[in-house]
Amino acid sequence: MRRRTPPPPAPLPQRDGVDPVRVRLPVGGTWATVREHLVERLTGAGPGMVEAMFAAGRVIGADGRAVPPDAPYRPGMYVWFHRELPAEVPVPFPVEVVYRDEHIVVADKPHFLATTPRGSHIAQTALARLRHELGLPALTAAHRLDRLTAGLVLFTVRPEERGAYQTLFRDRRVRKEYEAIAPYDPSLALPRTVRSRIVKERGVPAAREVPGEPNAETRVELAGHRAGLGRYRLLPATGQTHQLRVHLAALGVPILGDPLYPEVTGPVPAGDFRRPLQLLARRLEFTDPVTGTHHIFTSGRRLSAWTSYTEWSGGFRPPG
Repeated sequence: MRRRTPPPPAPLPQRDGVDPVRVRLPVGGTWATVREHLVERLTGAGPGMVEAMFAAGRVIGADGRAVPPDAPYRPGMYVWFHRELPAEVPVPFPVEVVYRDEHIVVADKPHFLATTPRGSHIAQTALARLRHELGLPALTAAHRLDRLTAGLVLFTVRPEERGAYQTLFRDRRVRKEYEAIAPYDPSLALPRTVRSRIVKERGVPAAREVPGEPNAETRVELAGHRAGLGRYRLLPATGQTHQLRVHLAALGVPILGDPLYPEVTGPVPAGDFRRPLQLLARRLEFTDPVTGTHHIFTSGRRLSAWTSYTEWSGGFRPPG
């Protein structure tokens, strides 16, 4: 099997921890110039944006030079540029570093902060912040947490080692433990293992359970309860999108602060950091595939609905 030629290194540095956009000009098409192709390709950039980028010399070729507006189209050619970042409301909570060595960084992510750039969240992400704050431009994420979920995330320092750490998660050789605060139901028999088939369709906010061979498995335990609230210990054996949120909602005890389960509610306004989702990636345990060291990491965060429900809820009474 023919090996794919890797792309050339980026001629532009990161900006605020965010990589430049790389575009490879496709084979085929009727574009006469690079500019014509980018105008058609970047339709969401806004009128005149591509022309402005060329005029300012911000579209760069592999040789590190600005690509002129009349540069002829060449299939397979690479160009780079920095996107105009959307206006983002700063997430006013720090990313705590739990552990760092020459191979990995383990961070304790706050609620409301995305793990990696995606959609409208670019600079306000844990990855961009850590690259900038730690001076590690090659830092990458070995896995992801939902933006609304807080807790431990593993990042890799060296790109050539990223695959080894990602394989840990793919092969289920990472023991993950979560904590959630949800209504307490005395009739719900726990502990139990929940298995179901979960699908997440592109463009649809919520995942859903469907008939079929299970692809999601979660061990659910009750760690304590008081005043109508339960503190649940969750041990996922798989990593489907929104798995823990779907499974607790299906058990009739949806996680507090969840805007998607059991029902999709209106979007929370940007900058509203009240009532965070009460889900925390509490613990990570694995054997380092590079050094052989056995690691156990624990989040230092606390779920506020358990420590002070009144403060978290803004004065509302607990459910039930």
